[in-house]
Amino acid sequence: MKLILLGPPGSGKGTLADNLVKKYGLKHISTGDMLRSEMAKNSDLGSKAKQYMDNGQLVPDDVIIAMVEKRLGDPDCASGIILDGFPRTIQQAEALSSVVKIDMCIELVMTNELVYERICTRRVCRRCGHVTNTDFGDSTICAECGGELYIRDDDKLETIKLRLEAYYAQTAPLTEYYGEMGILLQIDAIVGRFGIFERAQEELKKILDD
Repeated sequence: MKLILLGPPGSGKGTLADNLVKKYGLKHISTGDMLRSEMAKNSDLGSKAKQYMDNGQLVPDDVIIAMVEKRLGDPDCASGIILDGFPRTIQQAEALSSVVKIDMCIELVMTNELVYERICTRRVCRRCGHVTNTDFGDSTICAECGGELYIRDDDKLETIKLRLEAYYAQTAPLTEYYGEMGILLQIDAIVGRFGIFERAQEELKKILDD
């Protein structure tokens, strides 16, 4: 089973991915992880990517696609994969389609107001990395280890607004693209993490039963 996850910041993609990994034994793949891995290994692809990144340039689609193709060939991807954060453009989606058949693209849909509410109240522990929300307790002390909680720079309101603008500019064409392919599943993220997972399971069961 090969899946793509789409959704704005704070929509619950990470939680859904974790649940899908546990349930179906899928491999959660992000392009950021792949880039760091290839650069750490000093591979040809990693060296190419590093040259662009060191110059402050975006890594070209052909390099990213080559990394994805190479990663999908690894043994741990045999049981299926979840692509998170990729593709980001129609060009990347078209290139991906020539490499692998995607079974479903799951988009978590959420209003901007709810995004602001969820992310602006999010806190991260400096000591253990645990992520929590001020709605669920103390906004300064980590309930897991007692460490200090802080707000990440990319969780601040102005940054969130910029991230949302970029996300919707990129995602609108992808939603149409996968919708026309008949493999788009849109889930209202307001139902919460358990409702999202249950809805996803309902649709994935149809794929597994085919």
